[in-house]
Amino acid sequence: MTQTVTIVGAGLVGICTAITLAERNLSVRLIDKEAPGLGASFGNAGIISPWSVLPQPLPGIWKNIPRLVFGRHRVLKPHISQWPKLIPWGLSFLRQTSVDRVQKSAQAMFHLCEPSIELYRQLLVGTGHEDLIQDAWYVHAFRNETTARQWDETAIDYRLRREFGADIEFASSDTLREIEPSLGTDFKAAVLIKGQARARAPGKIAQALFDKAQTMGVIFHQAEMKSLKREGDGWKIHCKTQSFASDKIVLAAGAWSAKLLEPMGIKLPLMAERGYHVEFADPGVSLNNSVMDMDAKIVASSMADGLRVAGASEFCNIDAPADPKRADLMTRQSRVILPDLDVTKRTLWFGHRPSFPDSLPMLDEFKQQPGLFAAFGHSHYGLMMAPKSGQIVADLIEGRNSNVDLTRFASDRFQ
Repeated sequence: MTQTVTIVGAGLVGICTAITLAERNLSVRLIDKEAPGLGASFGNAGIISPWSVLPQPLPGIWKNIPRLVFGRHRVLKPHISQWPKLIPWGLSFLRQTSVDRVQKSAQAMFHLCEPSIELYRQLLVGTGHEDLIQDAWYVHAFRNETTARQWDETAIDYRLRREFGADIEFASSDTLREIEPSLGTDFKAAVLIKGQARARAPGKIAQALFDKAQTMGVIFHQAEMKSLKREGDGWKIHCKTQSFASDKIVLAAGAWSAKLLEPMGIKLPLMAERGYHVEFADPGVSLNNSVMDMDAKIVASSMADGLRVAGASEFCNIDAPADPKRADLMTRQSRVILPDLDVTKRTLWFGHRPSFPDSLPMLDEFKQQPGLFAAFGHSHYGLMMAPKSGQIVADLIEGRNSNVDLTRFASDRFQ
């Protein structure tokens, strides 16, 4: 008989997993309390890069924490209510900063990110939305040319990317103006990361792939899940108004995943790391590539529905209201990147990145709960990692040997 697989979470990771399983003739059900594609990957900056191999915990990063928290750009905001969770999480984070661990994390990230552009283009074939993936560079814009040159020559950011094959080039002020004519004059130089792509609308990509999944027989139920329970050789999913039986479960609920596992005695160091974006509907200016302000750590990108500026890392309760100051701060930052930006029509979005201390997702079967698979914890990289993550989880469900070391994604790696 055909196995039934239920995927809890209809973000891009869940949708890509559903398509891969449906291609292999498994019976697939998606469950989410929200409409498909509205999770963290919906609101990101749209970067799709084979060269996103840089984990968040880097050697010496502890020196930058005061500036990130108290500096004028307010890049990092830890809420006091989260300190009991954040302190042990932060200590685990710092243990990941050795050169050896960073190198191993980078290799694992490369395995997920390297095929991302090609896989998205394959997934979108026949949907009528192939144009949502566009070739682009990643422009790291600096306010000081000397700093840009030093980073280009010595920073681990670019050394690691080059080790994995990235084409990286320094750009002086004149070259930068040719590449991005609308960019503000505060920026004096840039480091260009070539061979990338950008999503012109991450939410529309999710919707296009969800529609494709449905044509392949994937069934969607919009329902709020309450609990998971093992019954015999299978599983029972209890939702608010109905229940479902399934042979196997894929938990792809992002930042909500850890809470769903706690009743089974599975405790994980997963933090909800809130990110924001502001999107300007009629910006009056555009960018040719994705541009990061290297001081403010925000990324600007022209999209199908306007210009989006995304960033910030806020450790807070998952139900906490939005920071009322964030929209104005990001609007001011956006006007530095693009002085002629029309900010009249703006919207603020926020979502929760599911972040483990090592920046890597969990892609594995829980040893103590056979038939229950993890597919969450993608931190800042969910958009890029989703297609390959779906393939890995599908291989695990079918018992296929991937011939790749997956220990960096193991479900028991924090024990």
